[in-house]
Amino acid sequence: MKQWILGLTAFLAVCQPMKSQDVQKQDTLQEVVVTGTGTSHLLKDAPVQTEVISRQMLRQYGGHSLEDILGGLAASFAFSESDMGSQLQMNGLGNSYILILVDGKRLHGDNGGENDLGLIDPHNIERIEIVKGAASALYGSDAIAGVINIITRKHNAPLSLESATRYDRYHGLQLHDGIGLAWKRLKSYTNFQLQQSDGWQNTRTEDPHQTEFLITDSKNMTVNRNAKWQLAERLAYEPVKGMELYAEGSVYWKRIYRPSGSHPGVDVKTYDLRYNDAAAAVGGKWTLPSGNYLTLDIDWNRHAYTYDFTAVTLTDGYYHGRPTSYFPYYAGQSQLQSDQQRTMAHLKGVFSLPYGNRLSAGAEWRYDWLKAPHRVAGGKASDNTGALYVQDEYEPLPWLNVTGGLRLNRNEQFGWRLTPKLSAMAKAGDLRLRASWAQGFKSPTPKELHYRYVRDMNGTYLYLGNTALKPQTSTYYAAGAEYTRGNLSIVATVYYNKVDDMITLVTIPNGKVPGDLYAQYMPLKTRQYQNMESARTKGADVSLRYRIGREWTLGAAYSYLDTDAKVYDTDNETLQDVVIDGMAHHKASCHAAWSHRFSPLYQLGIGIYGRCSSKRYYQLNGNGKGYQLWRLSTSHDIAYDKTSAIRIEAGIDNLLGYVDRTPHGLHLGTTTPGRTVYAALTIRFNQGKKAINQNKSNFNNKTHEED
Repeated sequence: MKQWILGLTAFLAVCQPMKSQDVQKQDTLQEVVVTGTGTSHLLKDAPVQTEVISRQMLRQYGGHSLEDILGGLAASFAFSESDMGSQLQMNGLGNSYILILVDGKRLHGDNGGENDLGLIDPHNIERIEIVKGAASALYGSDAIAGVINIITRKHNAPLSLESATRYDRYHGLQLHDGIGLAWKRLKSYTNFQLQQSDGWQNTRTEDPHQTEFLITDSKNMTVNRNAKWQLAERLAYEPVKGMELYAEGSVYWKRIYRPSGSHPGVDVKTYDLRYNDAAAAVGGKWTLPSGNYLTLDIDWNRHAYTYDFTAVTLTDGYYHGRPTSYFPYYAGQSQLQSDQQRTMAHLKGVFSLPYGNRLSAGAEWRYDWLKAPHRVAGGKASDNTGALYVQDEYEPLPWLNVTGGLRLNRNEQFGWRLTPKLSAMAKAGDLRLRASWAQGFKSPTPKELHYRYVRDMNGTYLYLGNTALKPQTSTYYAAGAEYTRGNLSIVATVYYNKVDDMITLVTIPNGKVPGDLYAQYMPLKTRQYQNMESARTKGADVSLRYRIGREWTLGAAYSYLDTDAKVYDTDNETLQDVVIDGMAHHKASCHAAWSHRFSPLYQLGIGIYGRCSSKRYYQLNGNGKGYQLWRLSTSHDIAYDKTSAIRIEAGIDNLLGYVDRTPHGLHLGTTTPGRTVYAALTIRFNQGKKAINQNKSNFNNKTHEED
């Protein structure tokens, strides 16, 4: 990684004289971002440091999923994928501390601590905004590590049609179809996506209990065969100038097909996993003549998963509020594991005040409901939280911005809590200096409080919730500098995040297991959600982007991370120093992209992308190996006529063919199957003047906010 950074720096120094006088600044620097403060700012003048993955970068990279995009284009992310979803980590903290937004609204889909990022169609992403560090003052719970805001594409043409098909190794098929309509004051967009894969097996070796005894004919797959589809609709109506009302909804289905082997307790699988999600939302935005505005959003989300049995299975669970002995299910039958539902209402206003102040104020209410007949005593659990917040962006001088915010939370089980935030930005020519201090707050979820899970997982049989949990709090500090000159942009940030009473799964001795459960299951191991005494993450992020002429774009990013935590060792009754699971000290990414228009009808793009990670540390089941992956992508844009365009993408993922063959049951650095060739075809049709402008914008590979 040091060689990467030194080599790229030397290359840029040589190329600096090549810069022509008429080269434009990077498009991304002129983008409007909203996530850091909840209000609009040019990226280069955003008071809170914001990382942007632009539409241009997305088109050049050609990622097939959000995991692929974030892992390939942002150095500070790490993923551990499983059947339950993607375990995302950003700067040392995992899913439950990272708030994922879609157009400013929370993504719902927590299942076993993982988010199902398949809910987000990569073809419908306009850009991604990333804000690191505690943002609870503005966004509430789940925003201790940071916020990822997925901004979706706008469809304003009278008629727009889009169809995309992508195919890769192991029958990896991805379909996307979109239909946009606009008639007078009414707009509609319908989106359908389908993905499927046969999965793959990188090794047949299994290490079930981390002993010398290995199984060499395991049927467990590295990635199981899977299929998923989603149908979404959005309607928008403008009753009067300055007011837009909307209604939207979606349904989502996914199934994981699991092969069955011949080693009981290790690779014998007697059920598949099925997921059923749904969402609905209504709301609107009213912009006043003064430029002030009000927004209201009300949304409901459901995330449910079920066992679909493929053979006779004896299951455990709660029945009529009490633990029961094993109960038989037969092939073709199903059993609901959990149904998580959430209802939210959010009212917000933004007002320009005298003396350089801009005030944001809002109120939020959230109700979480969990139904798990076989995993929660009583079958149900719930939680609700209310909040009021206020934020002031103050510019006392043309070169200085100071933003302060305060949020008052009230949780029905854990009472009142204040979470403040303060950030400042100073301008000095081409240099921007930023500093932030923030506190975070996160109450335990119904699952962490009440859930119970009994299965043979590499020797661990029993997982328990804990009603004695305390809320988690955090304190975050960050300082950074951004230098932008012509087509060169360098950003460096250092941060420190301290989380108190951090909730995690901890192995406890059998003597601590409730007597009725121990007598029934006599588990080899038991893990329970508990509060750590404290946890700290600290590190530095550096990124560099450089544009040569109108055709070359170069970029590199490096992330250093260190973590430590203290957890109470119940066996020895002492505090034990541990690292946070999944931490890697070093991660880096780099890319070089070139595009050239050979004629008014054809444009070629070529990109090379690299990413690497050092060893990832875990408390149990071994560390994940470090890795280095490279990707070659090409794009071919063909303007068929003024209303139609065709795009062909082809490339090679994992160019050097690296495969992590760590035995099943241990942690992997990466799940890639090796060198993979892919190809994709996208056809677009847009009718009307606005649509023609949109086609031109797509063809020219430029980022745009409106058609």
